[in-house]
Amino acid sequence: MNNHQLQQQKVINKIEEQVKANSLNFSTVSAVEDYESDPRICLTSVHLPNEEFKLQIQELLTESLRKIAPDFYYYTDDSLHMTIKNIRVVNNPPHFTEKDVNQAGKVFLQIIPRHKKFNVYFYKLLLFPNNLALIGTTDSELNSMILDLDNALNKAGIPDDKIYANSKYFFSNITLARFNTPPSNEFKQKVQELSNSIKFKPYTVNSVTLLSCNAVFKNRKIIEN
Repeated sequence: MNNHQLQQQKVINKIEEQVKANSLNFSTVSAVEDYESDPRICLTSVHLPNEEFKLQIQELLTESLRKIAPDFYYYTDDSLHMTIKNIRVVNNPPHFTEKDVNQAGKVFLQIIPRHKKFNVYFYKLLLFPNNLALIGTTDSELNSMILDLDNALNKAGIPDDKIYANSKYFFSNITLARFNTPPSNEFKQKVQELSNSIKFKPYTVNSVTLLSCNAVFKNRKIIEN
């Protein structure tokens, strides 16, 4: 593990401490009763995992959790995604206009081709108040990509409105489930058990998709792929 990954882990550990202390200082998605029909929309960029990796996630993680808490919202294969760079957080009405969408598309067409593919090293599950995420450190290329996009988006007049836990080191996450009731102790124990057993191979991110969607990847509109 290199120094960049160690710095990412420090950020992740700090977030975990905030969760336990109920003192989050960054943007999160508040719970709703019906996530699929949630009218709150975001403008964001993601990587869509390959079929093999999505199958591993479902078989090794999601299926076990679903047996314990079947009423939670679990992301399906076609909605699993890895967030790359947010532009506008979920809101109803949206925090963006059609002009913002067009400007963002131009920025991504300009910036993304300048960057190379990078690896993600998924190693733990992190339980937030309203969701569960698979967390990974990355090669430093992710940081470089995000900071370049940030700079270009600011110049284009559409700065990211998300509040981050750390503005220097970014990591990768895939949301697996969202809650509308607090997880039980049995669920929490299973999450910890699964987290301790994670042994994913490095995953290569080789594409970025710009889109608008709600928090569970429904009502989505692809802008640049």
